[in-house]
Amino acid sequence: MSDTMNTIIRKRIAALRSKMSELGIDYYLIPTADYHNSEYVAPYFQTRAYFSGFTGSNGTLVVGMEEAGLWTDGRYFIQAEKELAGTGVDLYREMEEGVPSISEWLEDRMPVEGTLGFDGGCISIRQTRSLRKKLARKKVRFAGEYDPAAEIWTDRPPLPSHPAFVLGEEYSGESTVSKLARLREKMRQAGARIYVESKLDNLMWLFNLRGGDVECTPVALSFGVVTMDRQILFIQDSEVTEAVQEYADSISLELRPYENVCAFLQDPELYRNVSMLPDSRDSSIGAGADSSGKTAQEDTEKNSGNNLQPGCRVLFNPGSLSTRLYNALQRGREAADIRTRTHYDIEKRSPVEDFKAAKNQTEMKNIRAAYREDSAAVCRFLYWLRRHVENGTVTELTEYSAAEKMDSLRAGISDFIELSFGTISAYGPNAAMMHYSAKKDDCAQLRPEGMLLVDCGGQYLRGTTDVTRTIALGPVSDDMRRHYTLTAVGNLQLMEAVFLHGCSGRNVDILARQPLWSTFVDYKCGTGHGIGYLLGVHEGPQNIRWRYSGGMEEAVLEPGMIVSDEPGVYIEGQYGIRIETILEVAEAAKNGDGRFLCFRPLTFVPFDPALIDPAYLTPQTRDALNRYHARVYEEIAPLLDENEREWLRSQTQPI
Repeated sequence: MSDTMNTIIRKRIAALRSKMSELGIDYYLIPTADYHNSEYVAPYFQTRAYFSGFTGSNGTLVVGMEEAGLWTDGRYFIQAEKELAGTGVDLYREMEEGVPSISEWLEDRMPVEGTLGFDGGCISIRQTRSLRKKLARKKVRFAGEYDPAAEIWTDRPPLPSHPAFVLGEEYSGESTVSKLARLREKMRQAGARIYVESKLDNLMWLFNLRGGDVECTPVALSFGVVTMDRQILFIQDSEVTEAVQEYADSISLELRPYENVCAFLQDPELYRNVSMLPDSRDSSIGAGADSSGKTAQEDTEKNSGNNLQPGCRVLFNPGSLSTRLYNALQRGREAADIRTRTHYDIEKRSPVEDFKAAKNQTEMKNIRAAYREDSAAVCRFLYWLRRHVENGTVTELTEYSAAEKMDSLRAGISDFIELSFGTISAYGPNAAMMHYSAKKDDCAQLRPEGMLLVDCGGQYLRGTTDVTRTIALGPVSDDMRRHYTLTAVGNLQLMEAVFLHGCSGRNVDILARQPLWSTFVDYKCGTGHGIGYLLGVHEGPQNIRWRYSGGMEEAVLEPGMIVSDEPGVYIEGQYGIRIETILEVAEAAKNGDGRFLCFRPLTFVPFDPALIDPAYLTPQTRDALNRYHARVYEEIAPLLDENEREWLRSQTQPI
């Protein structure tokens, strides 16, 4: 980071400390978050980046009167170290040996009866409870009313607002009416009569809407409330087009101003009206257990003399619902004079998460077609790059110009909407930073040696794509070929996996890591993430990782789920390798031993044969590579011109 930027960051933190002193706040916590607990946030919400200078997509800044620290995960260690240098903000590498967690760090430093500040709209109720528990001994006061950027960030971008649009059933494969019926059945089973949702991808999926408020993620800022007879979406008036209003009217979807959600949740009439709905004491109460492990029926019977209205139970995810919305909800019920306690609510992962994770037949048909065309675009890019290498003109390219070429090829696909994330084009040492971002005036020039890593994806009406390939631009070292081949072997082993239904990503992660672990090498991130349908390129609840820390969700792999398969090697200061193939979960067989599932590739882009060292292939992985390459040629060759096909043929020859 430049000296000028260092000075700016120090001044911003000084201004924050001045405000903290005025408000009596000892430490202030700033996460990477918006009001919806989104992974990627619009510029308006990039407060942590504003005060720290760290631009990665994940990190939490904590500012005290004398010190400041930033916590981030292994994807960003190298980038964060570079961007934080000289700012006065210390880097804490999450989950590394000897590194304290944020709560441990605060517990050690907070004064007794001190005050911890944060923006309650950007901190989930689960995070708040965890901090309260950890800091209970210090009797810490929590101040969640102050937005640290409000009076300091004078040129803050406006709250994003773009017209929303309706996603037709030829793409969604299911009507909103059907989705709401499924949700309400889950509410009945759990004993809830109100469902509160703030996650944007859940709301967009549920109501078959999309928007443009978060770059690379087609969502509209919104909140949702569903009861047994109403569905309400809080959305900015400027986003409601005539077509969206007509659609909302057709499905009885109430559209209300985005900023009115807290007032709505605080209105006691919501809870009084819901508690008077028919069957609130019988058919709505199922065997679903709440977060305390008690069933709704057990709680009803135990508290039958306490005026508990089971119809006022609220279903929400404490990991995503903000502290501000939760407090509004509590105030509304207190005002309604309905005696209910926190643990009476149904606090669990939203049923919508599971619904949207398993894609339906229409979605899968569209997704397969989108990936085929998307893979062809990547192949055209690799051919274009190879031509520059062969012609001796690769030195005329930069990381940035290479990314521009890839983006232009993807934009030529008929139903392309936008990128699913900023294309990562990283050459040499830059590729060791997992989420490196090349800038036009700050990027590396390519040379006829070493490797280029390109990680990219698109948003189409037919789905969301993601793919990574690492390519040799000329001579490479033996270590590079060994690491690339072991990464490829891990990718292939996971791709070829057959497993029993009931397995989660934790059960299969070892297949991707084992080749690298056997040489005492690891990548400091998960192996795979879920992917949405014209939604987030990172989607839960499914994922593939070996280590689960507190608060992480684990989901059984189900047919129709999509996961990435992306092992890698990252050698700081030298090079980075990642191979990412997207897989769908599919049925394999069912017999007396159980129901078997498998993975099937959606991505059809060749590995680089120039980087494969056959010495590290077993007969099984050699066959797997040859089978995959044969499939790549079969699927993609018809979409290419004659010269591109000839190149693809050479890349997919059996090894």
